[in-house]
This record gives sequence, C-alpha cells and structure tokens, in this order.
Amino acid sequence: MATLFISDLHLDPARRDVTRLFGGFLDGEARDADALYILGDLFEAWVGDDDPSETGAFVADRLRALAGHGVPVYFQRGNRDFLLGRDYATRAGFTILPDPAVILLDGQPVLLGHGDLLCTDDTAYQQFRAQTRDPAWQAAFLSQPLEARLAFAAQARQASMARQGELQQAGTMETVTDVTPATVDDTFARYGVDTMIHGHTHRPAIHELTVGGRERRRIVLGDWYTQGSVLHAAGGRFDLRQLPLQRA
Repeated sequence: MATLFISDLHLDPARRDVTRLFGGFLDGEARDADALYILGDLFEAWVGDDDPSETGAFVADRLRALAGHGVPVYFQRGNRDFLLGRDYATRAGFTILPDPAVILLDGQPVLLGHGDLLCTDDTAYQQFRAQTRDPAWQAAFLSQPLEARLAFAAQARQASMARQGELQQAGTMETVTDVTPATVDDTFARYGVDTMIHGHTHRPAIHELTVGGRERRRIVLGDWYTQGSVLHAAGGRFDLRQLPLQRA
C-alpha cells in the first residue's frame, strides 16, 4: 500500500489520450492506494463548476468511484483550475486542501503545494495570481455567462503560450519559470518540514538539499501530457514513476 501523488494532468478534450490514461490509472493502481493527492492543474482550464464538459463529468465519475472504493482523494487548486469549487468537489467525492498544506505521511510532516508560490522570480505571473485569487475578482468572473468565461480562458492560454515564447527567445525560460531557491529555503524554514512535494514546473525530480543545517527533500511531480508522473510514498521511501502514454 502506498500514498500516491500526481499533478499537472492538464486534462482537456483535445488530449483524450491523457484522459484515457488517467481513467485507467484510477481504475487500476489507484484502487490499491492508501490515498490519492492531486496537487493542482487537474484540468487545462476550469471556468466554473457549471461547465458541462464531458471531460469534467468523466473525471468526476471516476474519482467518485475511487472514493467509493475506500480510497480518500484530496485536491489542491493549481494555476489552471483555481476556480474549481465545492460543487464539483462534492460531485467528484474529493476534499479540497489549502495551498500549501501540511499532512502527516508515515508519521512525518510533509508540505504539499501546487508549486507556483515558489516561483517568485516570475513577477508577472505572481501579479496575475494575486489578482485572480481575490474573492471579488472571482465573484465577478463567475457571474459572467459561460461562453464569456470560456473565451477568457482561451485568450489566457494564448497569452501564456506567447509569453513562454518570449522567455525562450530571451533565454530566461529555465530560470523565470522554475522555483526560486531562496523561496524554497524560506518555505522549508517557515513550515519546519524536511520534505516538500509539489508540481507546476513540469521538471520531475527528487532534490536532496541542506537547508538550515538539516537534510531536506524537495520532490517535483511531472506532467501528464509528456508522461504519466506518479509519486509512490510508502514506509518513508519515495519512488517517482512514469506511466506509458500511448498516443491515439
């Protein structure tokens, strides 16, 4: 038995192969888990719990079935699905956790987060994040018709892709979009943990660090559209695995 951690699936109707892989994972190895934690960006975009997308309905059915099988499911919002709310959580049978959150894993405290809060060198994104997490902004956005919200999400994706192109051209993509080391150190010190698990950067790895004179571990989950990244945690050991992604 192991506790499983995943993030950055970016599920979308255009990526049916990833949705199939996720469905197989939920119907397969996830059923033998102690718990499943989804650390953000489950969906490519989420404009409100009233979105009747087939992908959202499929995922809710599969996650509710997993929870009904006795595997608790926990979710943290990411930068793509920060508007996912209580209605959808109820449909899917999972519990929404704050970001960051500290859990006990094999009796030891572990810090979980999506990971975007660690990327403080990306000042433009942090400004956007602060704006879109404001309750007044969210209430105003969710009051708009679904079509307008979907159009906004499409424009936001295009703007994100354009900005990534600019960063690549400037040669700053690797540093700006990755975690800021000083912020990582500060986060370890603030929460007093020795293990941190997050996604967001799409750079899967297990980093062994020394922070404040203590040995620490920062585990980064990978995405699901180039691989199926799953972290298995059991008995104090961490194993970062890849599921084979079969293109249609």
